[in-house]
Formats: sequence, C-alpha cells, structure tokens
Amino acid sequence: MKTVLVTGVCGGIGRALATSLAVEGWTVYGADVSDRRADLPLDKFWQGNVAEEAFWCDVIVPDLRTENGLDGFVHNAAVQPCSPIIGTSLAEWNDTLAVNLTAAFLGTRYLVPLMQGRDAAIVHVCSVHAMATSAGMAAYVASKGGLLAFTRAAALELADQKIRVNAVLPGAVDTPMLEAGLKRSSGKPGEAREGLIDSTPLKRLADPEDIAKAIVFLLNGAQSSFITGQTLTVDGGVLARLASE
Repeated sequence: MKTVLVTGVCGGIGRALATSLAVEGWTVYGADVSDRRADLPLDKFWQGNVAEEAFWCDVIVPDLRTENGLDGFVHNAAVQPCSPIIGTSLAEWNDTLAVNLTAAFLGTRYLVPLMQGRDAAIVHVCSVHAMATSAGMAAYVASKGGLLAFTRAAALELADQKIRVNAVLPGAVDTPMLEAGLKRSSGKPGEAREGLIDSTPLKRLADPEDIAKAIVFLLNGAQSSFITGQTLTVDGGVLARLASE
C-alpha cells in the first residue's frame, strides 16, 4: 500500500484530497495547524506549523521513520493575505513566504530520504497567481511564483533518485480560503463571487475535488510516470483568455 503525506490537510482542498486518496487505497498522513476534523480519513495526523523546522525534525520525521518509507508528499498548506505592498508588514510577508514556500523546502529536505528509490512523487499546490495575478496580493504571488520555480529545481535534482516533482495550479476554488479572500477584498463578496464565475470560461468555480483529482493523477506513477518538472493548470480556462478580450 502506498503512503502519502499531505500538509494543510484540514482545508478545503486538503480534505478532498485525503478522501480521494483514501478511496484510491493510499495510506494517508496529514499535518495542519488546525485541529483534526473527525471526518478526515487519516492514518496519522500531526498538528503544528509546517513552516517551522523543529516540527519536521522533532515530530513528523521521527514518527515516519517507524513506517516503511513514503511514496508521496503534497505541499498544500497555504495562507493568502490580501493587502497592497505598502500596507503589508514585514511579519506578514515573512509568514506568507514561510508557509507557502519555505515549508515546501523543509518537507522536501526532510522527507526525500524516506522517498528515495521508490518511484515516489511530490506535488506542490501552487496557484494561477504564479502566472498572472491581481493587485493587492504581492506576498501571496511572490510565494507561489517561488514555489513554481522550486518545483522545477527540485524535479531536476531529484530525478536520479526516482522522485518526480510537479505542481498543480488551481484557479478559483470553492473553499473557505476563497470566501475569506472575497470578504477581505470586496465589500460585496456575493457580487465578487459571481464576477469570478462570469470571468471563468467554464462558468463555475472549481470544486475541491477537481483539484484533488489532478493531484492524485500526478501522484500515481502508473498514470504519470514520465511527467516531472511540469505544471498542471486547473482553472476552468482562465489563463487561456486574453486580458484585452
């Protein structure tokens, strides 16, 4: 049975992914700063901040060493502040990069020894904001752009260890994070939501399950064994449209 660790497992995408992987027969481990939800089908759960090195060194890795290796790692944990550059504090900037980007490095740094030679896979949940963005999201955009670049670098470095590394770029996903962002950035979140739907060629928001399916595909070596260093965009066609249209 294959094993996978998912960070940010209590969020919308994380919950959908854990469920999808369990249905596919994976042994699923999860980490999150939030309390574990009772409906999560997890074999192990660690509560803590994946941006902190000690959490990996002292908690997650020692526990995983008692298992027979690891076949997948999904960095899904993320924060999404919405503020202009001059209104963003250094603490907020650093926290965003720590959770969204540094945690991917830490997970890779400490989990790769458990994944070597297993035809394992790493998937980073990035964002369309790594390719095109909106005003007032500089910290988030910088973190996701860095995560995309880190994906390519890790794919090259880990290929000889039989570890594939790819990124999924979701568009607007119907999650609590999206709702919180709409409330922060607009006085009329309902109208903002409808605007997102109208600007998406497929005329709907993504369900968390849409993103989960893409991640499961990239984790599954039987389906994606020759794919590494790539990005799979799941945005309903948003990035295909010209801004001038």
